[in-house]
Amino acid sequence: MNLDDLPPLEVMWQGKFVRALRRGKWEYAGRTGGIRAVVILAEYESKVILVEQPRVPLGCRCIELPAGLVGDDDPAATPETAAIKELEEETGFTASHVDRLGDFYASPGMLSESFTLVRAHGVRRIGEGGGTDSEDITVHLVPRAEIPNVLEEKRAEGLGVDVKLLLLLNF
Repeated sequence: MNLDDLPPLEVMWQGKFVRALRRGKWEYAGRTGGIRAVVILAEYESKVILVEQPRVPLGCRCIELPAGLVGDDDPAATPETAAIKELEEETGFTASHVDRLGDFYASPGMLSESFTLVRAHGVRRIGEGGGTDSEDITVHLVPRAEIPNVLEEKRAEGLGVDVKLLLLLNF
């Protein structure tokens, strides 16, 4: 398939946050308005910071790395500024700075959504976390060596496991 020969992009449906697209025979979904995500790899006292929260599309709670949207509230936001804001809001931790590790696609055959993965440095606790009033976030501090067991325990409890946690598994 030559991507240059595909027909023009067609927006089949668009909501406030998501839109369904078609290009030739391909149908896929993406975020409305070019909003992107940032995912934060952060450790505190040799423990990885994970969050657990309800995810409506899954119909269950999910365990994942802290993450958030870039530019949804502040059009001038960067992945770095959004990462620190989301880390503070979701987990009660902050970072002195973050390094970009790259841009990634979680399901490129079905979603155009991408995320920027960052690593947080100088992590310190500044509050309790838990998200905004409209969020229900539980923070977990997990030693790296225990991550496979913790993920299996969470699966057994009925939680979903975000694909990005594969980063932390030692195969």
